[in-house]
Formats: sequence, structure tokens, C-alpha cells
Amino acid sequence: MTDYYRISKSEGESLVKTARAVVTEFLRNNRKMKLDEKFENTFSFNSGVFVTINNPEGLRGCIGYPLPDKKLFNALADAAIAAATEDPRFHSVSSDELDKITFEVTVLTPPMEIKVENTSDYPSKIKVGRDGLIVKVGLNSGLLLPQVPQEYGWNEEQFLEHTCEKAGLSKDHWKKKETKIQKFEGIVFKEQSPNGKIFQVIL
Repeated sequence: MTDYYRISKSEGESLVKTARAVVTEFLRNNRKMKLDEKFENTFSFNSGVFVTINNPEGLRGCIGYPLPDKKLFNALADAAIAAATEDPRFHSVSSDELDKITFEVTVLTPPMEIKVENTSDYPSKIKVGRDGLIVKVGLNSGLLLPQVPQEYGWNEEQFLEHTCEKAGLSKDHWKKKETKIQKFEGIVFKEQSPNGKIFQVIL
């Protein structure tokens, strides 16, 4: 087990279960759970990762690390706690919500800059259902995971527009030369229901 491409279904289940366990321990006892040695050994490679928490109304929190700067086992635990307690769009998840929320883990490939001669070529260089996007201009940065455009039924151009808006930019900012656009892929595992069966999302 060395990288994103080789994550098995059972390993994906382990990632999601651990994300839930880490958040449960943190919310109930205000401490970071000590991870199992086997889990640490399995996920000791560097990788980007995002943890998404949903409730019946929709998104409840989503935080992660786009770059492979940390060991995956560490990045997962930190992202899970942050998704539950630090997403600025939401108030912190409470322990009473644990039976009402589902956990989703996305393990990322390293982002690669998309090079184009003309900015109008960007839509042809990305694929909805495969790629996630990062848009950067100066200090502005926005990221959307690969599953997002599928969930909303966007095409490639709409995906670019919404990622620009996530970065706090106008939706057509992807057409400007100053805009840097990166793409990455993700492997996604999620709970079907709170504490329920875990499955791989086929993008």
C-alpha cells in the first residue's frame, strides 16, 4: 500500500470508520484519538485528503488538505476534526448529531497545473466525473472536489465558474491569463447512512 491508486475497498472503509471514530472521540472527550499502529502503517504515505460531513439537509462540514504535505493517517485525523469543528460556514458539530451525520473521505492525487495556449481551451482539458479543480489568483484560492459537479449536474464550463466563485472571484475569471488552474483526481468512500454501510463512489 503506497499510494492513492492502490486503496482497496476495505482500506477505504477503514478510512471512513477512522474519520468517524476520531470525531466521536474529539466531540465526546475533547481529545485527539490515538490511531491504531496498523492503520498508521497502512496509510504512512503522503497524500492530500478531504473529509466531508453531511446531514439530511446537506453539507455539514468539509475541510481537507489538497497537497501531499502530510502522512495520510495524520492528515485524515486532522481533516476530520477540522471538518466537524472548524468549517467557517457552519457552527461546530455536537456529539448529539453523531447519529444523524454521514462521513465521506476523498483521497487526492497531487494537483497538476493545466497548461493552455488559450484560456478558452480550459473546458476541453478537464473532465467532469474525474477531475477536481483548484483556481488561484494572488491570495485568492478555491477548490472543488471531483464529486461536486456530478452532484449538481454541471458541465465543464460551469465547474470552472463555480470554482472561481469559491475562490471569491467572478465566475468568468477562469478566462483571464492571470488565473492559475490545477486539476487533481480523487478516490471517494462514504457512509450510505449514519454509521451505515460504506461504499466507494464511482466518479
